[in-house]
Amino acid sequence: MPWISRIHSMIVMSVVTALVLLALLTQAGVVAVQRAFPPQGRMIEVDGATLHVVDLGPRDSGLPIVMLHGASSNLEAMRRPLGDLLARNHRVILIDRPGHGWSTRARRQDSTPEVQARMIDEALGKLAIDRAVFVVHSWSGALGARLALDHPRRLAGLVMLAPVTHPWRGGVGRYNEIIATPVIGPLLAYTITLPLGYVLTEPGARNVFLPQVMPDGFVKDSATPLLLRPREFIANAYDLVTLKEAVAAQVARYGEISVPVTIIAGEPDKTVSTNIHARPFAATVPNTKLIVLPDLGHMVQNAVPELVKAEIETMIGKIVPVQAAAD
Repeated sequence: MPWISRIHSMIVMSVVTALVLLALLTQAGVVAVQRAFPPQGRMIEVDGATLHVVDLGPRDSGLPIVMLHGASSNLEAMRRPLGDLLARNHRVILIDRPGHGWSTRARRQDSTPEVQARMIDEALGKLAIDRAVFVVHSWSGALGARLALDHPRRLAGLVMLAPVTHPWRGGVGRYNEIIATPVIGPLLAYTITLPLGYVLTEPGARNVFLPQVMPDGFVKDSATPLLLRPREFIANAYDLVTLKEAVAAQVARYGEISVPVTIIAGEPDKTVSTNIHARPFAATVPNTKLIVLPDLGHMVQNAVPELVKAEIETMIGKIVPVQAAAD
């Protein structure tokens, strides 16, 4: 009937208009977010990506420290307070993982620890960083393990904070699976993700900190709103939905890791289970020190930065004499 056709056309036009307005709002939001959180370091071209790198601390301080952030974040999540604390006495290299923060990647599908490890290794070579102690958090636990497996000469030691290392039961959130879906994922990312994200970002961040309390100003200080940009939100979703298969493929090789490893994790971590990840990894990898703290949540670098700093410096103190003797 004609009136039904008219109603249908009005509904379609209303939906299209709403999507156009949301897309325009998203683009305006992207401009505002990028102005609020500009890049702080230099850009390094590697095969398949451009990596944003912040280089802190004295250059002549001996063994450098490379810090790699987890999912849904960027290098600022490792910089404050831990990176700044370490940079008082050490050279600290902070890297936005490919597709995150101000780093880009040519292919969204380059989401696995294997591919990102190659890119980071290439960038460090261009920085003339021969060997370093790597400090990795959460998602980058798998990345740190992959670096140790595929690029062992680059690693002097590995410090893992609440790391992902093994496959787990379940998924990574239905919304990540949807965003990683062709067509519908980009449609949502370029229309509703940024406006909706402004409402949900702070409550989501608070949950990751539990049972600790999120520091005041954390969302702003960590430049977390950069995640809401469509291209980064999609890259983050690909990283998450492909991670389980990626870690399942590398678990059998963990016994090959020869560098010293220190793991710091919390018993009540609700984001990454210590029993599923940290404990099995420590049981498999030789020369691993496992520290499990009661009442510690997922954001280890924020909750106990002084402890993490002490463990990093203890590791460096053991590595340097051995390296000097070998030279």
